[in-house]
Amino acid sequence: MLMPKKTKWRKMHKRKRGGKASQMLSLSFGDYGLKSLAACWISSRQIESARKVLTRYISKGGKVWIRIFPDKSVTIKGGEIPMGKGKGSVDHYVAIVKPGMIMFEIAGITETEAKEAMKMAGYKLPVKCKYIKK
Repeated sequence: MLMPKKTKWRKMHKRKRGGKASQMLSLSFGDYGLKSLAACWISSRQIESARKVLTRYISKGGKVWIRIFPDKSVTIKGGEIPMGKGKGSVDHYVAIVKPGMIMFEIAGITETEAKEAMKMAGYKLPVKCKYIKK
């Protein structure tokens, strides 16, 4: 699964969710893409499962680009721990996705195959997605 090799700080602030994307708004590498329609945190497990679906669909014909990377740490405290005693330990990493961001790109396959692959990958993600083409 994806996670940063090295971070400056181990634990991150939560930050407010919302707003619209100002970067990654158009296709840069591939011919077809998967665009987010809402704000969400996407875990590294969800990114990996969507990647597996896409690579299974393209077999040996095309190429997949993952435009998002989980670099935000999420901490969790154990069960039945009383209030206080500091912040919990790092549990997993997430990518912050805003509406309008291109999350995945694909090239080298037909449009019908790409549309079906992106639809199946969208089912693996916790955010509503839209298929786009160049």
